[in-house]
Amino acid sequence: MEILFENRVAIVTGAGAGIGRAYALDLAKRGAKVVVNDTGKTPEGQWTADDVVNEIRAGGGQACASHGSVATMKGGNQMVETALDHFGGLDILINNAGILRDRTFVKMTEQEWDEVVGVHLKGAFCVTQPAVKYMKEKQYGRIVFTASSSGMYGNFGQSNYGAAKMGVIGLMNTLKLEVGRYNIRVNTVAPNADTDMTRGVFPIDVARRIRPQFNTPLVTYLCSRENPVSGMIFTMSAGWFARSAMVSGKGVCIGDAKRPILAEEIKDRFDEIVGLDGAREFEACGDIYSLGSPLTGR
Repeated sequence: MEILFENRVAIVTGAGAGIGRAYALDLAKRGAKVVVNDTGKTPEGQWTADDVVNEIRAGGGQACASHGSVATMKGGNQMVETALDHFGGLDILINNAGILRDRTFVKMTEQEWDEVVGVHLKGAFCVTQPAVKYMKEKQYGRIVFTASSSGMYGNFGQSNYGAAKMGVIGLMNTLKLEVGRYNIRVNTVAPNADTDMTRGVFPIDVARRIRPQFNTPLVTYLCSRENPVSGMIFTMSAGWFARSAMVSGKGVCIGDAKRPILAEEIKDRFDEIVGLDGAREFEACGDIYSLGSPLTGR
């Protein structure tokens, strides 16, 4: 059965080029009315968001542009207001906007840290909060955040970017608990693609294989009414899609929660502590108490 978005309204941030553009085009092709957000301009001084809007309209779709920054509440509110004013609602939000300010940690400036965290992490808050307020009233919503393998696994010279992206995952983990009852599903993707933002980062042979549009199908599905999941992380690149998750090992219990525990005891059992045999995933912070410890009597 074809996935369609008739009478659905979407905001896609950072949609003037690259991965965001691919998301916006696919949603519009399937019937969604799309607010294309981007602060970027072409070398000729034209808004990249306007170019994508024109491309969508030329194909028979409906779209309008937003040029506000995701890094302020004013910008986030304006995006939601644009969706409501132009299309009468909001059903989908894809937080895709991003920048890079790569630098080794000891050489990174405060400005380089603040700019990246501002767009990726604060930006996710500034746009999502006004969107969620509307979605709660409507009792429906689909939200996609964007993380990165740089945050989950590390990447040289990207401490600001990696920290912001892991913060986005933390945001999702809490938000999913707060909005689940309102039929709002929140998920996170960690895409990999050769775009203007990452130009020159990947070897040429790799860049040819990781085209932006290869990330689109999973995000389109997560934005659909057919999507049944919330609070999940997905890694994707070049047509490869996989779920990623944070897990805890079985671990060991030392002591009886009364006597002191010594560092020497940790040393003696460190192999058991770091082992991941029997590792499991938890849906919420409180679930860790099911591991078994003197605190729970299990």
